[in-house]
Amino acid sequence: MQKKGRISVRGIVQGVGFRPFVYARACEFGISGSVKNLGSEVEIYARGERFADFLAAVSRGPPMSRIDSVNVTKTDADIPDGFVILKSGTGSFSGMIPPDIAICDDCIADIFTPGGRYESYWATSCVNCGPRYSIIREIPYDRERTSMDEFPPCPACAGEYGDPHSRRHHAQTIACRTCGPGLRLMDRVGNDIPGVDPVREAAALLDAGKILAIRGVGGFHLGCIEESSGELKSRLGRIEQPFAVMVRPGFVDQIALVSREERELLESPVHPIVVLEKRDHASHSTISNLHTIGCMLPYTGLHHLLFSHLVHPLLIMTSANMPGYPMITDTEVALTKLAKDADYFLVHNRIIQNRVDDSVVRDGYILRFSRGIAPKRTAIDLGPHCILGVGPELNANATIYKGGFAITSPHVGNVRNPATLAYLQETVAKLQRLLGAQYDAVAHDLHPQFLSTRFAKEIAEERGIGLVPVQHHRAHIAATTTEPCVGIAIDGVGYGDDGTVWGGEVFAGQVPDLTRVANLEPVAMPGGDLATRFPERMLYGILPEEACLDILRHRGWSEVELGVLRKQVATQFNVTMTSSTGRVLDAAAALLGICRERTYDGEPAMKLEAAAAGGTAETWEPVFSRANGCEVLSTRAILRTAHSRLSHAQEGERNAVRNIAASIQYNLARGIATLAIHAAERDGISLVALSGGVVANRAIRETIREEITRAGLTLLINDEYPPGDGCVSFGQCVWAGTLLKEWK
Repeated sequence: MQKKGRISVRGIVQGVGFRPFVYARACEFGISGSVKNLGSEVEIYARGERFADFLAAVSRGPPMSRIDSVNVTKTDADIPDGFVILKSGTGSFSGMIPPDIAICDDCIADIFTPGGRYESYWATSCVNCGPRYSIIREIPYDRERTSMDEFPPCPACAGEYGDPHSRRHHAQTIACRTCGPGLRLMDRVGNDIPGVDPVREAAALLDAGKILAIRGVGGFHLGCIEESSGELKSRLGRIEQPFAVMVRPGFVDQIALVSREERELLESPVHPIVVLEKRDHASHSTISNLHTIGCMLPYTGLHHLLFSHLVHPLLIMTSANMPGYPMITDTEVALTKLAKDADYFLVHNRIIQNRVDDSVVRDGYILRFSRGIAPKRTAIDLGPHCILGVGPELNANATIYKGGFAITSPHVGNVRNPATLAYLQETVAKLQRLLGAQYDAVAHDLHPQFLSTRFAKEIAEERGIGLVPVQHHRAHIAATTTEPCVGIAIDGVGYGDDGTVWGGEVFAGQVPDLTRVANLEPVAMPGGDLATRFPERMLYGILPEEACLDILRHRGWSEVELGVLRKQVATQFNVTMTSSTGRVLDAAAALLGICRERTYDGEPAMKLEAAAAGGTAETWEPVFSRANGCEVLSTRAILRTAHSRLSHAQEGERNAVRNIAASIQYNLARGIATLAIHAAERDGISLVALSGGVVANRAIRETIREEITRAGLTLLINDEYPPGDGCVSFGQCVWAGTLLKEWK
């Protein structure tokens, strides 16, 4: 039986407490030797009678670790008695730093223990919790390579750091009030508020209705009580957009319906924003005028301290940046950009090395891919090439594939502006450095005018490597499965093979050979992007009829405006054709008078879903045709039926709009599912993959699931990546890697 050896453990072994875990197991099993960080590898020399037990324990690792391989070799090295943690070295870079995670229960208890070292200290953490990705500069993960290096540990913290019996043994973020990052409370011009406890005073200001900019783990939030939410919306110019709320633990059940799975997610180390159904759909309307509300629990020591002093049970906590733009991380920048939005600033002095927004989850599916979830590392064999996927335009992130693993960055934003493009470039550069990546190819969206496409071309030209364009919706399916499948992609926009805007597509085949076999009916977008902002334009693009003009006329459109719209569609001047599912939902919201102008991403569709909540759906006969070798579902027929029902509804009938909205969603979903079922029957395929931003709509998603399952087929939705565009960079890498393997 082996009693001595060199153990090499590879995977996510940085920032997870692996070395103190190994040390504790060595003490438990009477093992002598050493443990050392080597990039994405931990090197252990071990000797002892219970070597096998020690090896088994080490192979399991601590809870936050992800172990890829454990290799044991014989060694002739002299291993002295005792066990030591050695200074880190350099080695492989196949692993990754784990995401930031919420403060653990033990550290919360420390904060509220009277007379304890960590009493009321906002940045309390241990080896099991706290910031990781947001503070890392380089790996191996040691304090001197993080933004904690500016805060040398005091003797007491150093003592705990070196104590094998402490849960802060080798905790790189260990700090206390004596030696760690501090807090300041400032007015809107940057003057300190003297002679106050910053947290206690901040809570009092919030209770008094003031709006505060609060510097968190990965960036700034704007916080206020519910009574101030209208003022905050007015200042931000986001009158209609729902806010997320941070809720006192135990209060969430009073405002929302919470399933067991949702509660587990709320309380998990991720602590994401979870989109929940309100108990009363009409309640908290100044926060969210939808039937849902995004809730999260306090996830840092600072949050718990704030709530310990607050009278109010919830705070609006919204990212302090324009939608689609990078989070604000720097205090001086915040003072400049948020001076008109915030009354006071509660800030700390630890550098935020990497921006991290809050993750958002609904029904177990990720809507925003960030804190606690990303960076995400997925084991997948895409061959020997190193590939960069730069993502789409909206809700972008980046993925690097190297050596059997795809690493996807946190949410970046909408790469339509220079600031967010710069953030994408910065994120790619940091991931590349942390992973030691040397690209062989760059995968990008098929759209030639995306800034992300331009970025990909610049990298390829600079390095002399290949470009792999990947059609947007095929990337969605590739992110879901590489098995033979029928793939349904339902979203807002994506550049199609034919140069039109796709968004309601059905494919058949296997990556990298997915053939478009069905789609929603192509309809006109009068004015292109203008039809996205004003859904009534989209309505006329789908129903270019006099009855539709009568609706617009009744709503105040002038005869001149109607004449221009009519001529535009008739002549196809400045008109884009689209098969987008999102645009159909926009038009439906316009038809029912639910949303006439989109003020935030997805607003018409979200308001349509809210209007449909509790409605009773009718079954309408779908209309199918064939064009260009594809089966086509008529969305005109669906909206024409909806218009007929609306016209015949009794004036003032309260449930008419609700039932029609529910019927539109139901029949659109049934029609899409039928397209997929027909394709599966034709090609003898039993697996259906579903992706796209519209998957977030519960009614549409579950109707498709029911229809697919009833047909005896298996439905697959990726719950590891967002069904929306947050999966596209990963799908681009999957597509490119599979294609490059075939080209060998």
